[in-house]
Amino acid sequence: MRILVVENYQATSLGLIRPALAAAGAVIDVRQAHEGDPLPDAPDGYDAIIVLGGGQSAVDDEKHPYLPRLARLMRAFGDADKSVLGICLGSQILARGYGARNVLGRPTEFGWQEVTPTEAGRDDPVVGVLDGPSPLFHWHSDTFTLPEGAVHLATSAMTPHQAFRIGRAVYGIQFHFEADTALVRDWSDAFGDVAASIDPDWPERHAREEGPLGSRADAAGRAIARAWIATIR
Repeated sequence: MRILVVENYQATSLGLIRPALAAAGAVIDVRQAHEGDPLPDAPDGYDAIIVLGGGQSAVDDEKHPYLPRLARLMRAFGDADKSVLGICLGSQILARGYGARNVLGRPTEFGWQEVTPTEAGRDDPVVGVLDGPSPLFHWHSDTFTLPEGAVHLATSAMTPHQAFRIGRAVYGIQFHFEADTALVRDWSDAFGDVAASIDPDWPERHAREEGPLGSRADAAGRAIARAWIATIR
């Protein structure tokens, strides 16, 4: 299988999705769109697309003029019945591609916070791997309305729309299930000033929560990654 991966920001990566893709024998084509890497015109030649997070908004077209094209490309993958995964900013771009409204400038949801599957989410082949409410990592303020026809899969105390599915295998996931404890440490180092502006106690909280919450998040994230990869045809 050949997977298109779109990065939107420095220090973003596939995290724990990468070893899951490797185990499945996937070939990965990474495009750093924020650095000017070109995006393909169509999904031809790919079996799936993954779009990762970033610090910009999904509608910041002036600074990031590739965003409308990426939104259309994600929808083109979905329309071709190919698996789609948008994470955090990627989920917001996906929602945009399917005609939903992007909601900007809300309070920041940050750190390991509980995500709860909806009734539909519990029956979903991907989100349903969560064993009830689970601590997953968050770092976002923007969100979205649900696209027309989307199945609402998960929620949190701060953000009602944490995950949705369109059709068979188009997934928008707001929380960073890909962010294992190693990636969270990397982000805490790379963006420490930003983290401190959100939560001045983050270094102490991080050290306290990484073991009990981070380990559970890692297990949940690996399960979600494997389940989404299983949707790829």
